[in-house]
Amino acid sequence: MSGHSNVTVEIDPKGAERAIRKFKRMCEAFGVTKEYRARKEYKKPSIKKKEKLKAAVKRNAKSKRKEVGTRKKI
Repeated sequence: MSGHSNVTVEIDPKGAERAIRKFKRMCEAFGVTKEYRARKEYKKPSIKKKEKLKAAVKRNAKSKRKEVGTRKKI
Protein backbone atom coordinates (compact mmCIF):
# COMPACT_ATOMS: atom_id res chain seq x y z
CA MET A 1 0.00 0.00 0.00
CA SER A 2 0.99 3.64 0.08
CA GLY A 3 3.23 5.33 2.64
CA HIS A 4 2.15 7.12 5.74
CA SER A 5 0.01 10.23 5.43
CA ASN A 6 -0.71 12.76 8.12
CA VAL A 7 -4.25 14.01 7.99
CA THR A 8 -4.71 17.18 10.01
CA VAL A 9 -7.75 19.38 10.37
CA GLU A 10 -7.91 22.73 12.14
CA ILE A 11 -11.00 23.08 14.31
CA ASP A 12 -12.81 26.38 14.43
CA PRO A 13 -14.41 27.32 17.75
CA LYS A 14 -17.84 27.26 16.13
CA GLY A 15 -17.66 24.20 13.89
CA ALA A 16 -16.62 20.86 15.39
CA GLU A 17 -19.19 19.02 13.25
CA ARG A 18 -17.80 20.59 10.09
CA ALA A 19 -14.27 19.59 11.14
CA ILE A 20 -15.35 15.97 11.62
CA ARG A 21 -16.92 15.86 8.15
CA LYS A 22 -13.78 17.41 6.65
CA PHE A 23 -11.61 14.87 8.47
CA LYS A 24 -13.67 11.98 7.08
CA ARG A 25 -13.42 13.38 3.54
CA MET A 26 -9.65 13.83 3.84
CA CYS A 27 -9.20 10.29 5.18
CA GLU A 28 -11.17 8.98 2.20
CA ALA A 29 -9.11 11.10 -0.23
CA PHE A 30 -5.78 9.91 1.21
CA GLY A 31 -6.95 6.28 1.15
CA VAL A 32 -6.70 5.78 4.91
CA THR A 33 -10.08 4.05 5.20
CA LYS A 34 -9.39 1.78 2.22
CA GLU A 35 -6.06 0.74 3.70
CA TYR A 36 -7.65 0.16 7.11
CA ARG A 37 -10.25 -2.16 5.63
CA ALA A 38 -7.57 -4.03 3.67
CA ARG A 39 -5.43 -4.56 6.78
CA LYS A 40 -8.34 -5.44 9.04
CA GLU A 41 -7.93 -9.15 8.32
CA TYR A 42 -5.42 -11.22 6.39
CA LYS A 43 -6.48 -12.67 3.07
CA LYS A 44 -4.51 -15.30 1.28
CA PRO A 45 -3.14 -14.22 -2.11
CA SER A 46 -5.27 -16.84 -3.86
CA ILE A 47 -8.43 -15.37 -2.28
CA LYS A 48 -7.40 -11.84 -3.29
CA LYS A 49 -6.85 -13.06 -6.85
CA LYS A 50 -10.29 -14.72 -6.98
CA GLU A 51 -11.99 -11.58 -5.62
CA LYS A 52 -10.16 -9.40 -8.12
CA LEU A 53 -11.20 -11.66 -11.01
CA LYS A 54 -14.81 -11.72 -9.79
CA ALA A 55 -14.86 -7.90 -9.61
CA ALA A 56 -13.44 -7.66 -13.14
CA VAL A 57 -16.12 -10.02 -14.50
CA LYS A 58 -18.79 -7.98 -12.75
CA ARG A 59 -17.42 -4.69 -14.17
CA ASN A 60 -17.23 -6.20 -17.65
CA ALA A 61 -20.83 -7.44 -17.47
CA LYS A 62 -22.00 -4.03 -16.25
CA SER A 63 -20.27 -2.22 -19.09
CA LYS A 64 -21.83 -4.63 -21.61
CA ARG A 65 -25.29 -3.99 -20.14
CA LYS A 66 -24.75 -0.24 -20.47
CA GLU A 67 -23.53 -0.74 -24.04
CA VAL A 68 -26.70 -2.62 -24.99
CA GLY A 69 -28.87 0.14 -23.53
CA THR A 70 -27.18 2.88 -25.57
CA ARG A 71 -27.63 1.29 -28.97
CA LYS A 72 -30.13 3.03 -31.23
CA LYS A 73 -32.70 1.09 -33.19
CA ILE A 74 -32.88 1.80 -36.89
